[in-house]
Amino acid sequence: MTSYRSILAAGVGALALTAAGAASAQTKTLYVGMNGGNFEKTFTQSVFPEFEKANNVKVVVVPGTSSDILAKATAAKDKPQMHVIFLDDGVMVRAIGGGLCEKLKSGPEMAELAPGTRMKDDMAVGIDLGMTGLGYNKKLFDEKGWAAPTSWMDLADPKYKGKVVFQSASASSFGLHAFLMFNRIQGGTEANVEPGFSKFRDTIGKNVLEFIPSSAKIAEMAQTGEAAIFPLTPTAISTLKEKGIGVEYAQPKEGSVVLMVAQCVIANNSEPELAQKLAAYLLSAEAQSKALAAGNIVPSNTKAKASTPEAEKKLETFHANMKTAVTLDWDAINAKRPEWNSRWNKMIER
Repeated sequence: MTSYRSILAAGVGALALTAAGAASAQTKTLYVGMNGGNFEKTFTQSVFPEFEKANNVKVVVVPGTSSDILAKATAAKDKPQMHVIFLDDGVMVRAIGGGLCEKLKSGPEMAELAPGTRMKDDMAVGIDLGMTGLGYNKKLFDEKGWAAPTSWMDLADPKYKGKVVFQSASASSFGLHAFLMFNRIQGGTEANVEPGFSKFRDTIGKNVLEFIPSSAKIAEMAQTGEAAIFPLTPTAISTLKEKGIGVEYAQPKEGSVVLMVAQCVIANNSEPELAQKLAAYLLSAEAQSKALAAGNIVPSNTKAKASTPEAEKKLETFHANMKTAVTLDWDAINAKRPEWNSRWNKMIER
């Protein structure tokens, strides 16, 4: 015979299961498209958990390159599968132009962002900052008695003949940035690259030892003394220095070039308020301090703090350099990029 106590226990158990099921049903999921590797690890382990706990939400990363994420978002434009996406700035311009993004809501964190990080109409905002400037082989410079470089035009200095390593402008953002800054110095703009193409081969081009598709070879070429000077980012220079390679970063007097990863909220996504809330949190000094400490993600929020005095000093220098950094006209670049790539491969690297 079933006792009253067992019936009561069964009833309490059923209520507990129902409550657990209801709580589980209320947990929503947000999908964030971003690069895998360090980005995914940093945000999944160190940034998202606090937001998830506070908002009863699960944040799931959809990993891929910027081009991969853009393709997925474009294919699902009518019924978005992602809520927030991270893209390289040039690719983000294409996403905005394709109507994939909605305007980020204004909040206190927006006023704390570094100059040049808010993209057109606040449809996207930089979340990881970088810049392309000049890297140089300090060991070689010291041996030769050369002063540190100060200008993009130092790449054309005859004393560096056969010692300039230049990333391919058709394959690398670093190479493209350096070429476009040279083009500006020659009187061109992103809408007019004739000055750059007509003068590059007889100036910087004469000094180039090798055009490389990416920066992977620079470590080896700096160690062997082959590479004296090359376009690179402060973050990449720091990484090389941590490996014991004697290189330094120099900020060109004409300005470095902004190179950032930006975030946007996908238009017409299934959780618009929660997606905006996540985007705002990711721009906060609190979240960006966590990303900096865990994954060396350089914050766009100027109030984010580094975990050590040494790291804080690097951050202060970085933000000081950002004040003179140049933001390129990506609308003009994207419109002509395939044509430029063809010209570069035929005229410069042939």
